[in-house]
Amino acid sequence: MTWVGLGLGSNLGDSRALLRAGVAAVRSRHRLLRVSSLFQTEPLGPIEQPDFLNAAILIDTPVEPANLLEELQTIEREAGRDRSAELRYGPRSLDLDILLWAARQIDEPSLTVPHPRLGERRFALEPLIEVWPSAALPDGTRLLDLWPGVSDQVSRKLEGPNWFE
Repeated sequence: MTWVGLGLGSNLGDSRALLRAGVAAVRSRHRLLRVSSLFQTEPLGPIEQPDFLNAAILIDTPVEPANLLEELQTIEREAGRDRSAELRYGPRSLDLDILLWAARQIDEPSLTVPHPRLGERRFALEPLIEVWPSAALPDGTRLLDLWPGVSDQVSRKLEGPNWFE
């Protein structure tokens, strides 16, 4: 089994319900270890859109990265996400990202782990640190050491880790 940190985000529809459904769907397939608090964050990029709700979960899984990615994309589609119709950095019903896979480095055409912009995005880093405070990148850099680089980005904690129940 392997620990994997996943990021969740939504800014279309009933975002809280979509995130809950995303956690439940992942939980039905993998061992859920921890759920972060729920955060509200401003969108990145040039597209005018609503704020996001973001969270992270820590799972323990026996599956390989490509299989997990396929499962996550299936869950996104079931939540109404149509990647072919969306704009880069645009709004989305449900976004499930593999942020960190233990100490593993993955560089495949469809998947890069650690997430290539993890250290630049508070909306991903903050909830991941909350569920996995001892986590480090494959090069040994602790996630906590990346915090100063994102601490000025706007994020507001809405609820503690029990938001999904």
